[in-house]
Amino acid sequence: MEHRRRDQNSFPTPVHPGELQKNQKLASTDSHAASLCMANAVFFGLFFSVAYFLLHRWREKIRTSTPLHVVTASETAAIVSLVASAVYLLGFFGVGSRASFPEDLSDEEILAKEDSRISGPCPAALVDTDAKPAIAQSPKIYDVAAPVNLSAEDEEIVKSVVSGSIPSYSLESRLADCQKAAAIRRSAVQTITGKSLEGLPLEGFDYDSILGQCCEMPIGFVQIPVGVAGPLLLDGVEYTVPMATTEGCLVASTNRGCKAIHACGGASSVLLRDGMTRAPVVRFSSAKRAAQLKFYLEDPLNFDALSLTFNKSSRFARLQSIQPAIAGKNLYIRFRCSTGDAMGMNMVSKGVQNVLDFLLNDFPDMDVIGISGNYCSDKKAAAVNWIEGRGKSVVCEAVIKEEVVMKVLKTNVEALVELNMLKNLTGSAIAGALGGFNAHASNIVSAIYLATGQDPAQNVESSHCITMMEAVNDGKDLHISVTMPSIEVGTVGGGTQLASQSACLNLLGVKGASKDSPGANSRLLATIVAGSVLAGELSLMSAIAAGQLVKSHMKYNRSSKDISKIVS
Repeated sequence: MEHRRRDQNSFPTPVHPGELQKNQKLASTDSHAASLCMANAVFFGLFFSVAYFLLHRWREKIRTSTPLHVVTASETAAIVSLVASAVYLLGFFGVGSRASFPEDLSDEEILAKEDSRISGPCPAALVDTDAKPAIAQSPKIYDVAAPVNLSAEDEEIVKSVVSGSIPSYSLESRLADCQKAAAIRRSAVQTITGKSLEGLPLEGFDYDSILGQCCEMPIGFVQIPVGVAGPLLLDGVEYTVPMATTEGCLVASTNRGCKAIHACGGASSVLLRDGMTRAPVVRFSSAKRAAQLKFYLEDPLNFDALSLTFNKSSRFARLQSIQPAIAGKNLYIRFRCSTGDAMGMNMVSKGVQNVLDFLLNDFPDMDVIGISGNYCSDKKAAAVNWIEGRGKSVVCEAVIKEEVVMKVLKTNVEALVELNMLKNLTGSAIAGALGGFNAHASNIVSAIYLATGQDPAQNVESSHCITMMEAVNDGKDLHISVTMPSIEVGTVGGGTQLASQSACLNLLGVKGASKDSPGANSRLLATIVAGSVLAGELSLMSAIAAGQLVKSHMKYNRSSKDISKIVS
């Protein structure tokens, strides 16, 4: 190109003004390209060097438990340089380059397009009429107000569903298309009820992923926003905790608790036990006969045979104990077993069925009334779970420095200790609470359960928690702990396999089954739940002690709309 310009200038013939302008543009473009290459090299080197420096410094801080927000002058300069180089590089690659034009365009045509792009009113208004229609637009995931468009054939199926000739539950198997089945069922529901489902999104969800495991007869999905609290510094590791909730202040409050815990060196946790339970009920003709089976199950000599029979049901199910309880001629048998990284309800039920079949050989007069007799106890507030535990039993603690209590939590140690005694302990006792000796453990448990695909109904026993606060170090600092005997979580199976919930588990680093140690991921998730509850308890109790509860909820948990205008 440079050689061509010299040849053109050597002829004495006059040059057309337009041609001269093009040549000048080409010359300026070459010089601009050289300077641009130099600038790119400088900013690339700056970006990677300061990034390496900051990563090295942050790793040292984590190793020495130094707060990440405490930065030196050199770190501040490095952060500024990192941001500046990142802004430059993003700006450089964000602007359309020559690679974005068709390869058959000449340099002059590219320059003309670049000139029009710069001088034009708006880049979005530039359209290449020769090119095919652009398809790289942002895809619409779903439209809550979009009507469901069905073909004439689909409309006939809707009429059949409405008339009852085709059962609604059989649409997936008949059509072999879960998306279409949901759309047809949705239309049928609107026709039958005469009520609109506008606002309930249908598009943008993988209905195949829930078939046979999560939800039957779907007609759409509900949107729940997911926020993050943290970093939660627990046992020396930082976790960013996802929380799905529609309650204002909850994520912000938990986040403040995480901040206070982090500033004091973090929290520590201990897993006390890990075992899921199932308790069938069997009946005999007499109480004496029921007692004979009770004594048989309590005899240690029989446990090995029962355990071998139980463990055949799964690679991960391992029988831990059998606890029978008699009521007249009825016997309730509470089996406890480890279940790996699964929450384990189905796993333990299969093992229990194996044992019941085995017992019928020696007790043929045993009448199995039900695989579950509520002595388990699942999805109910029960003293047996509070005392014996179910799922994962965890205790989590932290010591909060006096200055952090005052500056971050805006209260004092004495006020927190007194409030905890009168509210969480005495007040709950007066109310006759069962496992409810806390401020709002259920809030945090429910939010994490929804985000990570746990069974939300098991929030009932999973939220059993006693919060303890005590002044330590001559009354200057606060020792806070939560003891939770029934955290029922898993990282495989059920809702954990859905895309959104799987992403939240991945954020915590506990997605799927642990390859190194079966059950490690689910146990870690249980400790994270307890640590998050600790943060939530600390923050809410501080807000109550400081008189900030109503004010914060009015700010974050109330609509800012003018209700009087809406009513009028």
